[in-house]
Amino acid sequence: MKTNFLLIVLVTALFSPKFSSAQDAECARTLSLFSQSAKIKDYKSAEPYYNELIEGCVDFRLATYQYGERMFKAFIKEAEKNKNTADQKKYAEALIENYKLRLANFPDKTAKGETYADIAQVKFDNNLGSKASQYDAFEKAWKMDKESFNSPKALYSYFNVLIDLQGKGEKDLQEVFSKYDELIKKVEQEEIHRAEEAEPLIKKQEAGEKLSSGEERTLKNSEIYLRNYSAIKSSINTLLGDLADCDNLIPLYSKDFEQNKENVTWLRNAAGRLSAKECTKDPLFFKLVEALHQKEPSAKSALYLGQLAEKDGKYSKALEYYNQSAELEENPIDKARVYNKIANNYKRKGSYSTARSFYKKALNQQPSLGSAYLQIADMYAKSANDCGNNIFYKRAVYWLAADYARRAGRVDPSIKSSADAAVSSYMGRAPQKPDIFQEPDIDEGSTINIGCWIGESLRVPSL
Repeated sequence: MKTNFLLIVLVTALFSPKFSSAQDAECARTLSLFSQSAKIKDYKSAEPYYNELIEGCVDFRLATYQYGERMFKAFIKEAEKNKNTADQKKYAEALIENYKLRLANFPDKTAKGETYADIAQVKFDNNLGSKASQYDAFEKAWKMDKESFNSPKALYSYFNVLIDLQGKGEKDLQEVFSKYDELIKKVEQEEIHRAEEAEPLIKKQEAGEKLSSGEERTLKNSEIYLRNYSAIKSSINTLLGDLADCDNLIPLYSKDFEQNKENVTWLRNAAGRLSAKECTKDPLFFKLVEALHQKEPSAKSALYLGQLAEKDGKYSKALEYYNQSAELEENPIDKARVYNKIANNYKRKGSYSTARSFYKKALNQQPSLGSAYLQIADMYAKSANDCGNNIFYKRAVYWLAADYARRAGRVDPSIKSSADAAVSSYMGRAPQKPDIFQEPDIDEGSTINIGCWIGESLRVPSL
């Protein structure tokens, strides 16, 4: 009886407000000591405090796991530098445990897809477990919360492991293609998001307006992400390499055509892959498109019929199909591609105004489509002699062309070198500083109007 009474007293004391406050005070003291050392990167001194926190203050503050992440990453880097594989593995496993504890104790402040992708990345970077288990870790993150699975590095590593497994015969080629489509779609969606953030700020800069510190930070981060996503997309395409060339695709889909010719999903995916890789000259492509259009007339089947018509030199018929495709298409990226094809057709025919309207429609759907800006710039440059009342205004068109080319490189870093070369060329043909001084009523910073089909105004740059 006495023992039971003492137990009740002890439990009551442990859960009393006074005890809780004392415990919180001790947790706060330990966290303060941990964060002070972590802030100055004295992680050896910080580690014991971290261990205390995860023993007795596991759900006290999110900062425990934020600083813990930095600490273990520093330990891993040092161990790797010293080629100490035992320590590298130990700290990699500790970092994974740090992520798991954060997920368990602060679920509302932790993005699941992002964090599970971080765990998978740690396994991949530090060679923990088999390739199959690494792939399963990425797959878990992807299936659980692909919305927050945004790391360019993790997206690349995810596909890299899959390619390794396919090379060993543990994954089939169709699974590689399906995952490629998912990951490229994700990358392109993120590119659109970042380009949409950047576009109004770029225009504000071009108009000579000063950005706030917050806007400058947003623009800088957007452009960093755009560069990273561009690099990752290129790397993923390199990994896919020869696996997705026509020599592999055509036998693969030819072999399965008869058993899948009634399967709309299979037809759609096969035709899409052949279209994307320009395998449209093979008779198989026509068979796929014809079967698909009969089963499910859609934006995609209209697009493929347009490609076939264009291949046969039937450009008017191709435009008809492309317009049908654009009207039916709901996916912004795919709609942008169709608008871009239509614009290219009109540009080829010299219908620049109509071409520009379709390039701009494409950009409305996919603001990261830098090639559309480059095409508009090219049309402006080719129209310079027709769009001005005198030599100065004719040459001023090149400033406008340079603005569009410059914007192309900022929203799509994959074409930055081409865009920079175009900017340099256009600026070399545009009016120079002495030309501005000789023109009455025009100074650097003045706004001038460009006539003819272009119909835009521009700000005279400071040279």
